[in-house]
Amino acid sequence: MAVLAVFAVWAVVWVVRYALADSMKRASIRQAVRVRRTWKRFAPMAGLSVTDKTPTALASLSTTNEKPPKPRVLTPTLKVTPDRFGVVVKAGCLPRVGLAEFQKAAPYLADAWRCTRVSVTQAKPNQVLIRGVRVDPLITKTSHTPTGKVPEQLPVWNLGVDEYAQPVSVDLRQVPGVSVAGLPGFGKTSLINRFIGDVAPSPAVQIAVADGKVDGPGEGDYADLMGRLFAFVGEDLEEANKLFRRMVELRVARKSHIKTLSGRKDLWHAGLTANWPWVVLIIDEAQTYFADHKGSTPEKKRRATLAADNALLVQDLVKKGRDVGILVILATQKITGDAIPTFIRDVCPIGVSFAQKTIDASVAALGDDIRDWPDASPVELQDPAYVGVAVMKITGQKGFTRVRTPYVDEADAARIAAETAHLTADPYDLLTAQLGGRVVLDKSDLPDAA
Repeated sequence: MAVLAVFAVWAVVWVVRYALADSMKRASIRQAVRVRRTWKRFAPMAGLSVTDKTPTALASLSTTNEKPPKPRVLTPTLKVTPDRFGVVVKAGCLPRVGLAEFQKAAPYLADAWRCTRVSVTQAKPNQVLIRGVRVDPLITKTSHTPTGKVPEQLPVWNLGVDEYAQPVSVDLRQVPGVSVAGLPGFGKTSLINRFIGDVAPSPAVQIAVADGKVDGPGEGDYADLMGRLFAFVGEDLEEANKLFRRMVELRVARKSHIKTLSGRKDLWHAGLTANWPWVVLIIDEAQTYFADHKGSTPEKKRRATLAADNALLVQDLVKKGRDVGILVILATQKITGDAIPTFIRDVCPIGVSFAQKTIDASVAALGDDIRDWPDASPVELQDPAYVGVAVMKITGQKGFTRVRTPYVDEADAARIAAETAHLTADPYDLLTAQLGGRVVLDKSDLPDAA
């Protein structure tokens, strides 16, 4: 009776869980049942079993000379967990059935389990992790609604899911620069909206924006986010120059005073606070501020001088801002040398690229190694089905990773910005207040004007 009662409870729990799941999760639950049910028969056919000719102790006792015990066929144990995209399987290893054998059998697993693709990695000693996706996460549209809660890990940027529906995130501690490239309409704005919406609830972050495709703060993608930005400039080169110089002065001032005020020379060791926030400068349509202006007219010369000075100032931030908690995010369609000076682009440790039209643009965004991974090239993402899909290099992983980034509704980003506007403060003013109104700048550490 006890066994029947346990079975009945299990059945009720299973039925309720199945009933509450959406259609995608239900399909994955059925897939998981099929994987478990067919495993004993499938594993030997796929070369994932071993024959144990040594009899067990019980078999030895019952053995007679006329009838020796039959060899046992052993198959790896499985623990199958379904999710919306497919199944996650933890499989035990056996002698001569380990990681290499599972990886070799991956195509057979995909066919038998009706998966779009299967990956096999080492979970821990004596166990492999098999990820089978029933539907392709890269062409499955997703969305994200910012919660309005303070993030548990502020410097971590959650980007989306990879082609196996596994979460992809980037730790931005000690990162001074990120480049985001791609054709218009393929996801750059939504990616940045998610970043702002997720970090805005924290008082330990302050954000400034330079948007090179608008005249002023009432226009463009950031018009509804102004309450959470401590500074904003449009396409005016002179106004942008003032902002970039102010940011460099903040960098120099922080370097001069960080040890006195925090006891550490590195902000990431001292810790982020409302008084010492992480400072993020987003430069959208970045080519606007660095473009070389040809011509001999006074106006052309003035603009050329400003563009060259802007490049030097942003280079300073990207090269030297890491220790004092300053991050620059550069967004543009093409990150080739004629759009972003290579001396800026090449010192950004992280590059993300949405769809590109040419391999040269892909190489500029991701490095020359992308030529060796044609299947992951951003050139292959021009189909409308791949709007929101980006390519990036993940530290510690071989090759390049394709990431499905979620769509973030502009209204949700605007709501979060409005709710957190009271947290906005100029980090230079915060530093000045801590120093009693006196900030000392090391003039020798300021870049010379172009």
